[in-house]
Amino acid sequence: MDNFWVAALWAVTPTVLLGLLFWLIIRSIIRADRTERRVYARMEAKERERRGLPPRAAE
Repeated sequence: MDNFWVAALWAVTPTVLLGLLFWLIIRSIIRADRTERRVYARMEAKERERRGLPPRAAE
């Protein structure tokens, strides 16, 4: 019975590790996109202010 649980653990481990790796990659992509959008919005706000335009309407 002890070998059964060891074999089961070894069988599930690659799937769990790949799932974790996939989750980390997707999480980093989403965070990078969010940060990029935030920086771009700040740049646009500064440029609009510099040109004397009103702030962009909230969407």
